[in-house]
Amino acid sequence: MSDDALLQVALAAAEARDPASVLRTVVDGLTQNVGLALARVWLVGPGGPCEACPMREECPDRTRCLHLVASAGNPQHEPRERWTRTDGDFRRFPLGVRKVGHIAARGESLLVADIEHDAAWIARPEWARAEGIRSFAGHPLVFRGEVLGVLAVFCRAGIGPERFAQLRGFAAQAAVAIANARAFDELARLREQLELERDYLREEVRAARAHGAIVGSSPALRAALEQIELVAPTDANVLVLGESGTGKELVAQAIHERSARAAAPLVRVNCAAVPRELFESEFFGHARGAFTGAVRDRAGRFELAQGGTLFLDEVGEIPLELQGKLLRVLQEGTFERVGEDRTRRANVRVVAATNRDLRRQVDAGRFREDLYYRLAVFPIELPPLRERPGDVGALAAHFLALNERKLGKKGLRLTNRDVQALERYAWPGNVRELASVIERATILARDGRLTIDAVLARANTTAPATAHAARATMARGPSPAIETESDRKQRERANIQAALAACGGKIYGPGGAAELLSMRPTTLASRIQALGIRRRP
Repeated sequence: MSDDALLQVALAAAEARDPASVLRTVVDGLTQNVGLALARVWLVGPGGPCEACPMREECPDRTRCLHLVASAGNPQHEPRERWTRTDGDFRRFPLGVRKVGHIAARGESLLVADIEHDAAWIARPEWARAEGIRSFAGHPLVFRGEVLGVLAVFCRAGIGPERFAQLRGFAAQAAVAIANARAFDELARLREQLELERDYLREEVRAARAHGAIVGSSPALRAALEQIELVAPTDANVLVLGESGTGKELVAQAIHERSARAAAPLVRVNCAAVPRELFESEFFGHARGAFTGAVRDRAGRFELAQGGTLFLDEVGEIPLELQGKLLRVLQEGTFERVGEDRTRRANVRVVAATNRDLRRQVDAGRFREDLYYRLAVFPIELPPLRERPGDVGALAAHFLALNERKLGKKGLRLTNRDVQALERYAWPGNVRELASVIERATILARDGRLTIDAVLARANTTAPATAHAARATMARGPSPAIETESDRKQRERANIQAALAACGGKIYGPGGAAELLSMRPTTLASRIQALGIRRRP
C-alpha cells in the first residue's frame, strides 16, 4: 500500500462530479490500485423499509441507518460479482450496532490489526480465514462535523499505525469528495428545475395573470369567493366545477396565492392536451434512455410543483386506465420517474378543474370513484356568466382597461347602451367570450367609439354549436327547432344592417363592413343587393 497510490485515488475521487462516480472511484481505487482485499462504503440515510432488513431486531432507532452504497474487492474463492453487490446481509447497519454502526455512531475509527487474535469485531471469522483476511480498518466519513457514513477496508496484510493513519486521511478526503459531489448533484437538479420552470411556467404565469384578479360582486360570485377564502389556508384538495370559460384557472391561482404555499410554484397541466403515451412522463418525469427520445433526465409536473400547487385543468379528460397512477400519488404521496427505481416524495397540493359532470362520469364507469373522492375533498362550483349579469359591466370595463394598455389605445369607454347590450347577451362562452368580444371591439374602435352591437351581432352568427351554446340559447327563451329560409334571410339582413350602421355605411377597406363581417367586399355587395338593403348615404 503506497502513499502515491492513495493520493492518486483521492485525486480521482475529487475530480468526479456525481456521488455514484465518487463512490465507485473510492472502492475500485482502493482494491485495484492500492491492493486492499475488500473496500466498502456505507452512507447514513433514512430508515425503512425495515421488514426485509436482516438487522431489524438489533436496530434501536428505525428512522436512520447506514446503507451500503459501494463495494469492490479481489476474492480468492468467491465470484468477484459477489463482492461488488450492495444487497447482501450487510446492506444495512443500525447506528451504534456492530463495528460499522459503532464507527458511525461515535465518529471514531476502528482498527483490528490481527483478526486471528482479535475476532470480537468480525461477524464471520471463518470467511476471513478462507479469504486470507488478516486485518480490518474502518473510518468515519466526516464533513464539517457531520458523519456522512463509514469507509471500511479488509486487508490480507497487516495494517500498522502508520497505514491506519494514512487511511484516516484518505477517508477525510473521500468525505469531502462525496459532499462536493452531492452539492454538484443538487445544483444540477436545481438548475434543471429552474430551466423547466422557465420553459413550462413563466409564459403560463404571465398569461394567467394578464386578466388580473377575479372581478365581480354578484351574490353567486361572492358565494364562490367565500368558499375560496375558507379552503385556501388548508392543504385540502379542491375540485373546481363550472362551464368552460368561467375562470376556473383564476380560482386555482387565488387558492394558491392565499395559501401557505404561495412562495412555491403553481404548475398548470392541461390534462386534455397530454397524449396518452406521454401521461406518466408528463406527470412524473423520466430517466434518460427510458424510451426513444428520452435523451436526458426530465422532471415531471409533480416534481416541478414540489412544495406548491398543481392545477389539473380538465381532469375529467384523463383516460380511465391512467387514473390509477394519479390516485396512487394522491394516496401515498410518492412516485417514480419513468425508467427509474428511485421513489420520490410529492409534497404537492392538487386543485383540479373540469367542465364535466364527474359524478355522472363515475356512475357511467368513465371516472374512478376513489379518485373522484380524493379530488373532490372541497368542491367549488363557479356560476356561468349568464347567471350573474350584474358582473358583466365590471368585467367589460376591466377587460377594456387591459386592452387599452395592450393595444396602445386610449380614451375608450363603455356607454350605458353598450353595457345593456352586453347584459342582454347570454354568453355561451362565459367570461372568456366576453374578454374576446371586448378585445375585438377595442381593435375595431374608431374615434374612441366602441362597436359593441356589431361585434355581438357577429358573435351571434359565429358562436359554435356546443352544448354550452345550446344551454345559453335556452336561457334566452324558446326558439323554433327548425329555422325557415325566410327567418335565415331576415337574420342575415339584420346582421349586415348592424355592420353597415357600425361602419357608417362603408363596405370596402380598413374598418369597413366587409372586414367586420370577415367577408369579401364583392360578396358583401352582392348580398346587400340580393337582400334589398339600402345603404345610408
